[in-house]
Amino acid sequence: MSAPGVEIDRVSFGYGSTKILDDVSLRVEKGEFFAFLGPSGSGKTTLLRLVAGFGVPNAGAVRVNGRDVTDVPPWKRNVGMVFQSYALWPHMTVAKNVAFGLERRDVPKAEIGKRVAAALDLVGLGAYGERRPAQLSGGQQQRVAVARTLVIEPDVLLLDEPLSNLDAKLRVEMRQEIRELQRKLGLTTIYVTHDQEEANAIADRIAVLDGGRIQQLGAPMDLYDRPANRFVAAFLGTANLIEGDLAADGNFRADRFALSGLTVPKPGKACVSFRPHDVTLSAEGRNLAGTIQHREFLGGNIRYVVTVGPHRVTVDTVHRRDSQVYDVGASVGLSIDASQASVLY
Repeated sequence: MSAPGVEIDRVSFGYGSTKILDDVSLRVEKGEFFAFLGPSGSGKTTLLRLVAGFGVPNAGAVRVNGRDVTDVPPWKRNVGMVFQSYALWPHMTVAKNVAFGLERRDVPKAEIGKRVAAALDLVGLGAYGERRPAQLSGGQQQRVAVARTLVIEPDVLLLDEPLSNLDAKLRVEMRQEIRELQRKLGLTTIYVTHDQEEANAIADRIAVLDGGRIQQLGAPMDLYDRPANRFVAAFLGTANLIEGDLAADGNFRADRFALSGLTVPKPGKACVSFRPHDVTLSAEGRNLAGTIQHREFLGGNIRYVVTVGPHRVTVDTVHRRDSQVYDVGASVGLSIDASQASVLY
């Protein structure tokens, strides 16, 4: 087997008694688009910075293309990083910003010109070389930051929340452009984000982090459909989590809540997780009985919060012109597709 693009081998990191990363291991294959996903303080940016060389782990190793780079400084790793703040020099032209890394590497001037022009063309900014960063939009500045990183021809591209400063529409456009560019170049890429929609849309695989540990690792659909624990279920989209008792015959019961037909890893105390779109609303008296407490119109969907005894169940229904709409306070029946539910412990 060939060496992976990046290997993180039992890495731990912290300050004194404060642990930020705790025994983290994973492999990013060559040419893969990989995401570190988690809330603030989960350790995802720290892990990315250790791959870049901006820190040394307290334990474990970091390898790039099979080479141990744990103690190698950033400028000797041939790893490129795009920062959240873009980090462009305001007094330099776009072309000079892109050329900076090549000049530091003593690349011949003629080659620098060719590589800078090629990098700017690659991100669609070939005509912007003489402008200053302040003369560019946020999306254009982000493209400059990407071009500056790509021009050094890195083995691995690292992106730290690169779209967080952009508005919602531009974020969607830019993530598509970054993904298309990564596919075109076949470049091993690690992308850090706290936005689960962004990670789902852009990554081949995702490592979900919380508390300095990997909670689950896999393809976006697998993580969404089969979460390993309560944290992953709730963090990757909206999930209903109901605590109760699971019997060996697949029947689950909680206070005024029941669901049958579940797969039973083991009977006993358990949590059932199901997504809002796996619940169907109907007139009162069918299946579970509930009361509409809240309603939001989201364009393509209507989101309801329904109380079932002490439980709050979120339900998404597809909105179509003249379709049934339930008012707040209305009594309804709920039917849950047990085949789409996950049993968590």
